[in-house]
Amino acid sequence: MKIAFFEIQDWEKIYLKKKLKSYDLEFYDKPLTEENIKSLADLDILSVFIYSKIDKKIIEKFSNLKLITTRSTGFDHIDIKECKKREIGVCSVPFYGENTVAEHTFALILSLSRNIHKAYVKTLNKDYSIDGLKGFDLKGKTIGVIGAGHIGLHVIRVAKSFGMNVLAYDVNQDNFLTEVLGFNYVPLEEILAKSDIITLHTPYNKHTHHLINKETIKKIKKGAILINTSRGGVIDTEALIEALDKKILAGVGLDVLEGEDLIKEEKQLLSDSKKAETFGQIVRDHILLNKDNVVFTPHIAFYSQEALERILDATVENINSFIAGNPQNMVG
Repeated sequence: MKIAFFEIQDWEKIYLKKKLKSYDLEFYDKPLTEENIKSLADLDILSVFIYSKIDKKIIEKFSNLKLITTRSTGFDHIDIKECKKREIGVCSVPFYGENTVAEHTFALILSLSRNIHKAYVKTLNKDYSIDGLKGFDLKGKTIGVIGAGHIGLHVIRVAKSFGMNVLAYDVNQDNFLTEVLGFNYVPLEEILAKSDIITLHTPYNKHTHHLINKETIKKIKKGAILINTSRGGVIDTEALIEALDKKILAGVGLDVLEGEDLIKEEKQLLSDSKKAETFGQIVRDHILLNKDNVVFTPHIAFYSQEALERILDATVENINSFIAGNPQNMVG
């Protein structure tokens, strides 16, 4: 079985060689193009990331291709219709960082609740006083989880371990989980009005664009903390600045900023220097980051070694399952 991996980093190559010892593997650090495809006409399985555009012209070059497995959640870089026509399977990595992002969410929450960021700055300046560093307990507080999908549910589990009360808002509700995990689904307005901490875990689309805006912010409990590890466009930045200035919000924890919608997959930040530079410019120019009650991390909620390895593990499982006749994570 001949398998080719494109857009591969050196450490990934070593990792995959250990996991797929019995196959004939080829590795390329660049995306797949018509120019570098010539020696791969007899390929059985192809693994790519989002910069390899697998269109009809590319697909026609393969005489024996059975499976394309993308190491991403999205798959719009692959011509699914053409693959279906030629009976080529396509699979993706639908989930890989649920617990990773949930843990980072609480890193932001704890930084704000216990003034970790302020204490760090003080100690850098040789100031070891505790003035201005009084925090608050999470136990007994109410956290509102907007978006109770795979990541949101992990956040709920962690919140319960802190002894927090949990409210959740989601268009899809699973009442069985409310019993198992001990939380309640409520309307968005109730989340805003009753939560001491609000955390966002929704996808970004036309329905969630500026979900937190000048109108919804007016409904937020005064003194609440807002956390966003989803996508920057879910929050209207002007409304957020106004809420901080008027002290509606006591603090904000952000891993994402409005304007970085160019990032479709988190892993792009690791493989595309131009995307990283553009993101860096957005960060440098952002007025929010000058406020001492704003904690910001540069889109790293997904970024743990284990999460990156899970992408590769899911890809390996996709390959092995397909060969065994039990395909998984198929798209289209």
